[in-house]
Amino acid sequence: MISFGNMKKKNLVSVIITAKNEDAVIGNLLKSILKQTYKYIEIILIDNNSDDKTLSIAGKFRKVKIYQQGPERSAQRNFGAKKATGDFLFFLDADMELTPKVIEDCVEKINQEKAEGMVVPEQSKWTNFWGEVKAYERSFYSEKGDPITDAARFFSKKIFNKVDGYDETITGPEDWDLPDRIREAGYKIGRSIEKIYHHEQEIFLATLFKKKFYYGLNAHKYLSKHDIPIFSPKTIYFLRPLFYKNWTRLVKHPILALAMVCMLMVELIGGGLGYVVGRARR
Repeated sequence: MISFGNMKKKNLVSVIITAKNEDAVIGNLLKSILKQTYKYIEIILIDNNSDDKTLSIAGKFRKVKIYQQGPERSAQRNFGAKKATGDFLFFLDADMELTPKVIEDCVEKINQEKAEGMVVPEQSKWTNFWGEVKAYERSFYSEKGDPITDAARFFSKKIFNKVDGYDETITGPEDWDLPDRIREAGYKIGRSIEKIYHHEQEIFLATLFKKKFYYGLNAHKYLSKHDIPIFSPKTIYFLRPLFYKNWTRLVKHPILALAMVCMLMVELIGGGLGYVVGRARR
């Protein structure tokens, strides 16, 4: 265990948050960070020109360093990493909330396991039916972990800089791209036993379609970069073994299961069209 009375600077964790118009959720995240059992942290908020109350709410937390940067999440994260002074970087979205021991567990395990990154399981919180369906889908991945969909958020700054951080030409798959490059370089990615609560705002099929279409525009860059086939479990949700290994859960929740199939089909079509458009533009 880490001795908090004898912390050295090498144990400082830089928590980097990206935000744009997140006044409904940013307060919950900042409060959960300040409640962490691991206290040797700095908080860096990278805002992308919010025009709501995000900055006024964040400004009430005196420990938060606030910067402006865009245009996309990858650029915001890389900017935050340059401002960070810690040896560990923890990247969060504004609509998340941490359980109290997340950072402590990540620091402990990354040192014990000699890893360079950590996956933190996410549990979705929903406000409407399609949010519940999305939470149901994600529960398949987060319950025991899934090498196909797991994406690390916690890294040593040394390895982050060594692999050149997030790829700013990719939006969406950048969460997979960075850990993939770390593994391909021969380094280990571990997994925390703690969790992150992801507060989903109201979700609708149309918004999911648009989101996946947007992410699909640059998907060809990620796939070609890692030599991933177009038709693979990474891209085709219905090819993911976890759903079939846990078929009893599908049977127990038939309405959610059928709705999930519908939702995944909409996302697949949206992402597929985005991929085609993105390739054509190239």
